[in-house]
Amino acid sequence: MEPQNHISPSNNHILIIPTPGMGHLIPLIQLAKRILQLTSFHISFIIPTERPPTQAQKGALAALLEEKTSYFFLPPVNLDDVPSDAMIETRLSLTLSRSLPALRSHLKESKHRFVTLIVDLFGTDAFEIASEFGISPYIFFPSTAMCLSLFLHLPYLDEKVLCEYRDMQEPVLLPGCTPVHGKDLLDPVQDRKNEAYKWVLHHTKRYTLAEAIMVNTFNELEEGALNFLQKNESGKPMVYPVGPLVQIGSGDDKVDESGALNWLDEQPRGSVLFVSFGSGGTLSYKQIVELAHGLEMSDQRFLWVLRSPNDEILNVTYFSTEVDKKNPLDYLPKGFLERTKERGLVIPLWAPQMKILSHPSTGGFLTHCGWNSILESVVNGVPLIAWPLYAEQKMNAVLITDGMKVALRPNSDENGLVGRGEIGMVVKGLMEGEEGKKIRNRMKELKDASIKVVGEDGSSTKSFLEVAQKWKSSK
Repeated sequence: MEPQNHISPSNNHILIIPTPGMGHLIPLIQLAKRILQLTSFHISFIIPTERPPTQAQKGALAALLEEKTSYFFLPPVNLDDVPSDAMIETRLSLTLSRSLPALRSHLKESKHRFVTLIVDLFGTDAFEIASEFGISPYIFFPSTAMCLSLFLHLPYLDEKVLCEYRDMQEPVLLPGCTPVHGKDLLDPVQDRKNEAYKWVLHHTKRYTLAEAIMVNTFNELEEGALNFLQKNESGKPMVYPVGPLVQIGSGDDKVDESGALNWLDEQPRGSVLFVSFGSGGTLSYKQIVELAHGLEMSDQRFLWVLRSPNDEILNVTYFSTEVDKKNPLDYLPKGFLERTKERGLVIPLWAPQMKILSHPSTGGFLTHCGWNSILESVVNGVPLIAWPLYAEQKMNAVLITDGMKVALRPNSDENGLVGRGEIGMVVKGLMEGEEGKKIRNRMKELKDASIKVVGEDGSSTKSFLEVAQKWKSSK
């Protein structure tokens, strides 16, 4: 489509620096697409690395408009001194901070004049480079306003709370947000002695250095949190909701060898529960067995993207010696595929998620609660079952169940295992029950709102153009 409200900044460039990994690169690519759609800025990605770039990274970047974008991978940094059990937030932060000399050298040789630097949530150490080169620093926060509220509130919590957050008796009250218990806060703040917590705290203290923060949400999703975040208080950067920015195309464009879409074509409208835990989500063997039995007990149609279990208990108690341990389907209960073949399809490893969520036959989504997956569900009006695994997903689960009220959440036992009976009941409740109908209606409202906010006169479009005007004036 033609750019709307065209801004012409005479070939000035925006510099985007993602922290490593596809999960950080893809949201910034979606932001770049929005920039290209609504403005005339040129974009340069400069990407710190721990290892040589993957084909997936190169392919995702190549999908952008070549005449308006460029990308460059910095040399891999050495992390041999980092413990093998270091959390991902530590590795991300160290990769970026150790890439600053190479970034500085690259910018000195660049012919472009950069007016704006955009980093993601763990990229604030690049702000020192922005200061050196006279570039205005911005943050794109790819998660929720609720999580951003925690980040901005964390230095205060760190001073006031003496115990581990998971041991707090009362829930954490973030302004404008659904109360959240300390045990449900994101993983890297669960151990305050861990280097990952120290890095998160380091970054959150630097958020005030940003000219503004763009967040991948919209008013109808998180009105309370955004109302507080957008109060113009001294020392706090302006916050602009610019979402929903979701991935359309790229990975979903490859040929669907899974057969998922053809199978969905044969199912009744709104009848299928999609089950997927994202590109990195895995379950234990016991949990896979319980989930399989639960889906069977629910009597509902399902499409399950299955990965091998994350534990190492692969002995003869569970398997015969003939089992190929690399095939995820071999971990399913005996006879499960045969018993459910009339109403279920299990696909190993990968399926085109966005196309599945937009398919008329899809009526629900059992999800790990990654924010990208939640937004993809919202824009397609698909109700949810919340099954968080890691990172900030427990916070997201609280938001979508207690805050947005678009999800059901199964209960687990004292060992964290969700039983088959609970799974069957929740699945049936979402797909057939009265509570499921209420959630479906609420999701329909949010779907309509998600379309409106990114339209020409939508609130997220106007919010984004306010930011773009700042970039233009900083030339």
